[in-house]
Amino acid sequence: MRRLRVLQLGKYYPPEKGGIERVVATLCLGENALVESSALVCNKGRRTTVEQVGGVTVRRVGSVATVGAVTLAPALPFWLARATADVVMLHEPNPMALLAYALAQPRGTLVVWFHSEVIRPRWQYRFFYEPLLALVCRRARRIVVSSPRLMEAAALEPHRDKCRVVPLGIPVERYGLTAPAAAEVERRRREARRPVVLFVGRLVGYKGVDVLLRALQGLDAGLVVVGDGPRRAALEAQARELGLGGQVRFAGEISDEELLIWYYACDLLALPSLTRQETFGMVQLEAMLCGRPVVSADVGTGVAWVNQHERTGLVVPPGDVAALHAALARLIGDGDLRHRLGAQARARVLETFTAEKMCRATVALYREVTGVHERAVVEAPAGLGTVETT
Repeated sequence: MRRLRVLQLGKYYPPEKGGIERVVATLCLGENALVESSALVCNKGRRTTVEQVGGVTVRRVGSVATVGAVTLAPALPFWLARATADVVMLHEPNPMALLAYALAQPRGTLVVWFHSEVIRPRWQYRFFYEPLLALVCRRARRIVVSSPRLMEAAALEPHRDKCRVVPLGIPVERYGLTAPAAAEVERRRREARRPVVLFVGRLVGYKGVDVLLRALQGLDAGLVVVGDGPRRAALEAQARELGLGGQVRFAGEISDEELLIWYYACDLLALPSLTRQETFGMVQLEAMLCGRPVVSADVGTGVAWVNQHERTGLVVPPGDVAALHAALARLIGDGDLRHRLGAQARARVLETFTAEKMCRATVALYREVTGVHERAVVEAPAGLGTVETT
C-alpha cells in the first residue's frame, strides 16, 4: 500500500530558528517511518530551492520582502497548488500560508496546527488576519493545539469540536551529556559557589526578564540569561542599576552544546513571562528533561500545564515580583525540594512530552482524517531537533 503523503506547510525550516520551525522539522523527521513527509516553507532569500534534509524533501520558496513578522513569498500559492499530498498540515500563525491556502485550495485533507494566538492591533487582525484564519479553520478536518488551555482561544470557539490536543515533544536522545560536557558542568557548578538560576529566551518585553531581575534582589544566587533581542541593552542597564552586576551574566546567543551544559549546570529555570504570547514554553521541557525544576508564570496558556505547581516546579502570577522572589527563594534555599521537583519534572517529560509520542499522535490523526489505517508506531530518529533559545 502506498504510504500517506503529508505536506508540512510552515513559515521556515531549520537551520532557521524558531519554535514552530522546530516542530515542523521534528514532525517531518519523526513521521517519516510511516508516512512520506515533506515541507513547504518560505526562504529568506529570493531563490526557490529544493533540498533533502535528513531524508525529508524541503522546498523553500523565494521571498521578496518581510513586512513586520510576515514574509511575502508570491510563488507560495503556486507551489502549494501543485502539491500532491494526502494531508496538508498548516502551521499557524502564518499569514502567508493562510493566504496561499485560500488562493491555491490544494488537494488533500487539511489539518491546522494552531500554535498560538496572534497579538497584534485589533484593526489589523479583524480586517486582514481573522477572515483568512476563519476560512482555513472552516475547511480544516481537525485543528491541533499543544495544550488543553490553548483550545480556549477565541478564534477556535466555533471550531472546538474539531480540536485535538497533541502535546509538543522533544527528542530525548539529544539531551544526554558527553564525558567532556559532564566535566564542564561540574567545573561550572564548582565555580558558581551558589545556586544558579537560568533564563532562556528572546529578550523582548513579554518575556518578563525585567521582573526576574527585580525578583533576584536580595537572593544569594546567580542568574545566567541566555538569548538576545531588542531589550538586551535596557536589561543590562537595569541589572547595573539594581546592583546586580556581579550576579547576572548575559550570555547572548550560544550553541546548542553550550546551552545543554547550562541546563545541567543551573539549579532551576525561570520563565517569568507576562502575557499569552508565551503559549507553551519549550525551554521548560528542555530544563525539565535535564532534571531541573521550573519557576514559571501562569499567563493562561499551556505554560502552567507543562510546569505543574508543586509537582515539577512552582507557578506564580505574572508580573508579581514578590511572588516570584518568594518562589525563587524557596527553591534556592531547599536543595532537597529542587531535587524532588527536578526528578518529577524529568519523569513528566518522559511520560508526556517526547518527540516519539508527538509523532505517534500526529500519524494516528492523519489515519483518522483520511480513513487509511496502518500500524502507527514511530521511532524518533537519533539527532532529531535542536536546542532552541528563542
